[in-house]
This record gives sequence, C-alpha cells and structure tokens, in this order.
Amino acid sequence: MTTSPLESMQPNEPPLIRVATNSVPNLVAGAIAGVAREFGYAEVQAIGAGAVNQAVKSIAIANAYMAGERRDLSTQIRYNTVSIGDTQRTALRFHIRAQSPPIIALAAD
Repeated sequence: MTTSPLESMQPNEPPLIRVATNSVPNLVAGAIAGVAREFGYAEVQAIGAGAVNQAVKSIAIANAYMAGERRDLSTQIRYNTVSIGDTQRTALRFHIRAQSPPIIALAAD
C-alpha cells in the first residue's frame, strides 16, 4: 500500500504536501498550485537534501503555473522537528502563499 504525499491535518486546512527525493517536481507543483488555489496557501515538507532540492524545484514550477493566473507565490521556510519511528528528524517546512501581484501605476509623461 502506498501513502499519499498529501496528508490532511484538519478538515478546513490544506493538506501537508510531503516531498521525497524521488518526487516528480511537475506533479508536486500541480499539487502546490491546486492547494494554493483552493486555500490561498500550501504547506510543503521535505526531509533531506534531495527532498529539499525537489521541493524547491516544485515551488518554482508552481509559481510558473500560477503566473498565468496573475498570482505570485511567496515562500517562508522554517525548521520543523518530526518523529519517524523512534527517531527525531529535522524537516524544512515551506509555507507557500498565493497572492496577487501589486498594481503599479505608471506616471504619465
């Protein structure tokens, strides 16, 4: 049985998107964009250098997906301690917020 990379935390909160070294960035990017569209933000978690690499690529691709809708993704990163079996691991948690870019007024010459 395989587990989904989307783990629901609460019914009214977006699922946690877990990224692994073998995650496909385009698929993760689609999940990020979909969750960000629905909830206004997405949470991505990665443990290990390879997973962090895939997560960063996925966020960049998701930002390109959202650009067509005139929305930008901004990311805040924090450390998070998670339990895996009997061990504690440090994960990077990416909080990704979808926002409309600012409107810039052009001065008339």
